[in-house]
Amino acid sequence: MSLMSLGLVRGLIGQALGTAVGMLVIVLGRAIFGFDPIWSPEPAWVLGAVFGGIGFLLGVGAMSDWLFKWTRGIEAPLHHGPPLDKPAWTRYFGVDYNHKVIGIQYGVTGFIMLMIGGGFAVIFRTELARTGLQFLEPDTYNTIMSMHGWAALISILLGIGGMANYLVPLMLGAADMAFPRLNAWAYWVNVPGLVLLMTSMFFGWDGGWTVYPPLSIVGSMGFQFVFYGVFMVGLSSILGSVNLIVTILRMRPPGMSLFRMPIFCWAVLATSLIQLTGTQFIGLAFLMNSFQRLLGMGFFDPDKGGSPILFQHIFWFYSHPAVYIFVLPGLGIISEILPVFSRKPLFGYRWVALSSIAIAMVGFLVWGHHMFASGYAEYLRVPFMISTMLVAVPTGVKFFSWLGTMWGGRLTFPTPMLFVLGAISVFLIGGLSGPILGTVASDLHLHDSYFVVGHFHATIFGGFTFPFFAAIYFWYPKITGRMYNETLGKLHFWIMTPAFWMMSIGQMSVGVMGMRRRIADYDPALNVEVGQFIVTVSAFLIAFSILLMIYNLFHSAEVGQKAGNNPWRSRSPEWQIPSPVPEHSFANPISVVGEPYDYGLPNSTYVHMAGAGAGDD
Repeated sequence: MSLMSLGLVRGLIGQALGTAVGMLVIVLGRAIFGFDPIWSPEPAWVLGAVFGGIGFLLGVGAMSDWLFKWTRGIEAPLHHGPPLDKPAWTRYFGVDYNHKVIGIQYGVTGFIMLMIGGGFAVIFRTELARTGLQFLEPDTYNTIMSMHGWAALISILLGIGGMANYLVPLMLGAADMAFPRLNAWAYWVNVPGLVLLMTSMFFGWDGGWTVYPPLSIVGSMGFQFVFYGVFMVGLSSILGSVNLIVTILRMRPPGMSLFRMPIFCWAVLATSLIQLTGTQFIGLAFLMNSFQRLLGMGFFDPDKGGSPILFQHIFWFYSHPAVYIFVLPGLGIISEILPVFSRKPLFGYRWVALSSIAIAMVGFLVWGHHMFASGYAEYLRVPFMISTMLVAVPTGVKFFSWLGTMWGGRLTFPTPMLFVLGAISVFLIGGLSGPILGTVASDLHLHDSYFVVGHFHATIFGGFTFPFFAAIYFWYPKITGRMYNETLGKLHFWIMTPAFWMMSIGQMSVGVMGMRRRIADYDPALNVEVGQFIVTVSAFLIAFSILLMIYNLFHSAEVGQKAGNNPWRSRSPEWQIPSPVPEHSFANPISVVGEPYDYGLPNSTYVHMAGAGAGDD
């Protein structure tokens, strides 16, 4: 088998060729219209990036059915199963329309980006462990720090895509997603975007992940690669959200009303609504930045009637709701797993379901709290402060539900449950520190300090990373058919959780003492060196614990004990079918005849399949 038989390899070659074609078009166009010189690097690279993305999609085969068959009236039936003439593993390196394969592609790509972003964090955290410049120059430090931000955030988006694509159809008893071809296309458009994002480092960019103008307008050409790399990832989010919304609303089985739907599906629905309506704003902001650099437009230039504050409004109109894109699926995972290991019904199911929708709605009204120090009209501060505080209400509903679910339950503590409890504790740190930054007076004092860094990491780790690890451990037996090593799983938890507590609280502590974020050095007079050293050690411990998890998962896939179909005694539909999940997930249609979380209640059944009840507790 040659490398050229892998779609990924063909796609990367297609991206390289497309980039060359785009550059050639610019050169020829400038020559035809008499521009001197005919070579202009930035326009050439920008059009090359656009053509390169198209070339990748053509090379990988994501557009073959649409472009080469449907346009000529040729039927293109979906192929099910591994490629006929290749090893089964090759389907993960090419276009495949099975939602489970696409979910794993998303998840693995997201995990790789998480490792890259975490690696960048370890590098610049080592620089910050002591005062003075140790081994990184300021520009290099700023590029690595900025790349850490986007790599980590994109890893979350991809991880969400992995969980949603794999789990939602299984939880609904559906054969696949509503639009399988669009699903594959939405995944593969990420890859050329990630290539562009990584390429940006060779050109340098040091404006922080927010890429505010005017620095992103006058800075190095690396900013253009960031603009178009993030644009492609955002396009994936929009298309994926369309698919998930249609799947959830139109492909539920008989008897599964919205209020009989697994709570994770509610979280994904709320997340998808934000992605569909909000993601285009960050794409718009980045395109406006790009066009101002290329064409001299004055969107953010005060001398031409523009305003840098406009960029912040557009950017944060998406980027604060994006926080709820990041955490809502994780909060759904917590609510999904807690009843299983508490053996009790989910407390306040309907309130928890509607709280996700409420967070999605209120989340679009709070972007201005990122701009208290920006100089916008002062009369806007109080309304944004109040709306920010209102988000705590639906979030508090979830906390009360989790406590009510555990209260009086028959609790057990395997690794997934430990990570759920760790998520609650870490998310609580982020939640309690949030109102401090949502209040005008204290935010003006702490703005752009390390207190913000500590709050944000606690929110994201508690809202996504810990639940993501809980989900990996929980559904690992379903995906692989084998159990992970429980001892190593718990060791992962007991190393990572205290380390993160130290890291987040340490970051907030040095922030209160005056440590600014996004700087490579700091004044010894701040007396924060001990705190920075503790944060750095904590980062290394977290990295080690994740490497331990990777070893556990790979090793257990070969030698782990066979799991059986339902080791957790879950009521959810995906646990009523064989492990690992077969190519056609459900041999027979299912119907829903009860409530999803009636654990511990006698004679309760949730799903009915193949003529027999399933999910009795």
